[in-house]
Amino acid sequence: MRETTQADQSVSLLVTSGNGPAECCIAARHVVTRMLEDAETIGLDADVSLTKAKHGIKSALIVLHGPAARHLAKNWLGTVQWRWKSSLRPQHKRANWFVGVFEMQVPAERPDVCLADVKFQSFRAGGPGGQHQNTTDSAVRATHVPSGMIAIAREMRSQHRNKALALERLVLLMASKDVADADARKSDQNQMHASLERGNPVRCFKGVSFRDVH
Repeated sequence: MRETTQADQSVSLLVTSGNGPAECCIAARHVVTRMLEDAETIGLDADVSLTKAKHGIKSALIVLHGPAARHLAKNWLGTVQWRWKSSLRPQHKRANWFVGVFEMQVPAERPDVCLADVKFQSFRAGGPGGQHQNTTDSAVRATHVPSGMIAIAREMRSQHRNKALALERLVLLMASKDVADADARKSDQNQMHASLERGNPVRCFKGVSFRDVH
């Protein structure tokens, strides 16, 4: 029987620039960075798949793992506003940029992954949030070589169980990416991206330092 842990609880989130200009792509990068920092602070692991842009990122898929995953997600779901006078277009009058954060509903069906395409690496790591329950090289990084997607597991006591969990998380990340790609191919073109509401933000940040505005 596989050892179970509350860390198996997962939430998949899509961060999108909403087909906005370069400034929105920069804002999306800031959102992902801050969200990953929040996850580390409260002891969550996070697997990430990025769609890069010339400036920042177009979108990102983030799968959070841990008992507080849904709590963190609720703090971000909706529209995020960034107040910043663009350095890319100094004469531009607009100074408000928006990013959307949506929860992905991942189907129970998972893609088939050939184990020959997955590279496993063990490494020494403390637990998420700066914990230090792992004192040996029991943490495992699973990389899907063809796509470059990476998933990490470090909660289990043994390397063998972390390897199984990392593979499980990698498949979940790939399934979530499949859902996001399918939405982008729909005839209504990027349904979630287009539904980004510019206004009524759930979070607001300001300046180059991306300072939280309360």
